[in-house]
Amino acid sequence: MSKYEDLLKAKMSSESFAKLKALKNEKVLNFVGEFAEHCNPASLYVCDDSQTDRDYIKKTAIEKGEEKTIYLKNQTIHWDGYTDQGRDKNNTRYLVNPENMERMKALNSLGYDEGYREIMDISRHIMEGKDAVVQFFCEGPAESVFSVPCVQITDSFYVAHSESILYRPGYNHFLQLKETEKDDFFRFIHSAGKLDERGCTLNMDKRRIYMDTQNNIVYSMNNQYAGNSIGLKKHSMRLAINKSGKEDWLCEHMFLMTVPNDAKGRKTHFAGAYPSACGKTSTAMIPGEKIIGDDIVYFRNIDGEFRGVNMEQGIFGIIQDVNADDDPVIFANLMKDQETIFSNILIGPDNKPYWLGCGMETPESGDNHSGAWKKENTDASGKEIPLAHSNARYTIRLDYLQNFDKEGFDSKTGVMVHGILYGGRDSDTTVPVEESPSWKDGILLKACTLESETTSATIGKEGVRSPSPMANLDFLSYPLGEYTMNNIKFAEGVKEQPRIFSTNYFMKGPDGKFMTSKLAKKVWLHWAEGRIHDEYNAFDTPTGKIPLYADLKKLFKELLDDDFTEADYIYLFTFRCANWLEKLDRAAAFFKKIDPGTPADIFTFWEEAKKKIAAAQAKYGDEIKPGDYKG
Repeated sequence: MSKYEDLLKAKMSSESFAKLKALKNEKVLNFVGEFAEHCNPASLYVCDDSQTDRDYIKKTAIEKGEEKTIYLKNQTIHWDGYTDQGRDKNNTRYLVNPENMERMKALNSLGYDEGYREIMDISRHIMEGKDAVVQFFCEGPAESVFSVPCVQITDSFYVAHSESILYRPGYNHFLQLKETEKDDFFRFIHSAGKLDERGCTLNMDKRRIYMDTQNNIVYSMNNQYAGNSIGLKKHSMRLAINKSGKEDWLCEHMFLMTVPNDAKGRKTHFAGAYPSACGKTSTAMIPGEKIIGDDIVYFRNIDGEFRGVNMEQGIFGIIQDVNADDDPVIFANLMKDQETIFSNILIGPDNKPYWLGCGMETPESGDNHSGAWKKENTDASGKEIPLAHSNARYTIRLDYLQNFDKEGFDSKTGVMVHGILYGGRDSDTTVPVEESPSWKDGILLKACTLESETTSATIGKEGVRSPSPMANLDFLSYPLGEYTMNNIKFAEGVKEQPRIFSTNYFMKGPDGKFMTSKLAKKVWLHWAEGRIHDEYNAFDTPTGKIPLYADLKKLFKELLDDDFTEADYIYLFTFRCANWLEKLDRAAAFFKKIDPGTPADIFTFWEEAKKKIAAAQAKYGDEIKPGDYKG
């Protein structure tokens, strides 16, 4: 009998306590009991996988004012506090034992004892007088080799509601755990803390997100923005990256999609990693293709096959610039009367939702994350408050989408991944699509050199290239060099390694304008699909293989009914030696700065690549036109 049983019986209904006991899992019982005692909620409600419990969570979120219904009855709006609108990178830290501090010093780490004392002090009685909920989830399909069971306690019914949309239910999975598996799950404890009259977190100075990767537990206190509060999102991703690094699998910040080719009777599966604002979601949602997941993928070697699953079941997406022209599938779903949570957008006098870039005529007043809003309102610092926040979000289920690949999503062994796309944003270096000659080349030359170039919409200087290796830097939970080598090693045991391609949708011409439309990404994707099936020849470059003009001309016409000129092709696919040499220098300098322990093999590889490019530069000149390079 757990020492917490009497306490839990006092804080729970008999039905909730029975659900907890039915798991026959002492570690779960002690986790719930410890924080029921420490955080001291007035009550605890335990959820199973039933629709009844999901309905209860949403109903309670509305009754408590954490969400508000709008003009479509199944949609709700939630507002985070005015200063709680994004991930808190400074206060998101790893708790690290003394023996690991040197290894983890480049990451945002804190001594274990110091951090544990602080977070336990902040969380002591933080739920006093509030109701809390215990939920069980499964990342990846339940009862599969990919499954990662999770349990979360939160006093925010908005957070609980969001997670019930975003993640697969896991109570029944916990019931099925074998005795040898009952200790291996992720734990999350969250509190929104004290709230103001609008239901927003007050003690922002005590906002903390502390991660203990050694014991697979995350403490998140005094916040509501989902990127800080939803345990199974990026917090869990950090735990999974650490876990996968020890267990020879991969957790990646990627979409997972299917490119169907009905005429040839095949399906080709791609994953892809893109830094923010570089085309990740728009690639996953290309019209005519199918989506399995948009954010986080687990990869495993199953019988020698490189297979992947989406660990989520929903989308927590940035809503800015989602409109009928640019994101027709998402936009259409946001206009339907189906379960949707909007956050930090404007609700107009007509009780309808509006956001930045929505493509609709917007009202000049309403309610948003700042409270009652009117056009030209300013905040306490005199800054004008826009109608919605630029990081405003929507939360929906993936299976609402008409292009959802249910078969690929449900597979307990995942889908076989044939290709991986790594896409950045630069105006003058990386060609629109290039195939890597090998897996290792792909990781070191495509993935590790990813950069995102600042635009005129970014505060600061335009054209600055920000390093973003693997598009995963913010979520790494062990050193970058080790993580890179684990990516390289993982594919060594796979019979058929996925082909790796780089993409860049942002090449600019001499006039400073983008060379191709947003729809061109469909052409680059289908060229990659054809290469995987050996249907297209290619020209060599010092860093890979690029398309022939004739193939692209045909694809542009077939897919977009567009005439792609040879002059544009030559400009877009010219290899610019000096730019690439500078790019590799930037990558090496960044790795040395961010992880002084980076294995020497990585720098040696880049030095050899630079020698190859320099030799090509000496032979062919600085700009090498498609087809001129002969190796």
